[in-house]
Amino acid sequence: MKIIAITACPAGVAHTNMAAAALEMTAKKMGLQIKVEKQGAMGLENSISAKEVADANVLILAVDTAIAKADRFNDIPTVKVPVAEAVKNPQGLINKALELVK
Repeated sequence: MKIIAITACPAGVAHTNMAAAALEMTAKKMGLQIKVEKQGAMGLENSISAKEVADANVLILAVDTAIAKADRFNDIPTVKVPVAEAVKNPQGLINKALELVK
């Protein structure tokens, strides 16, 4: 199972990074592959490549703002939640995403 995710908050610093770290740590504990792209004031960090998009089973959008290059993800099952949900309940969010591809 390959998961890709975008985290983004209006300022693009604290919550964006906390959400990314929570998703990465939780996915690792669950034995899942995840790539998290962070978007915000600093631009795009850890950008998701076209190959990673093509190989992904599901997309998690933990965002409180519009994201750049959203059209890359048109054909991927997607869960979209506020960025705080990824910080507070990353395992629940990952489980919700996995339900889309069972």
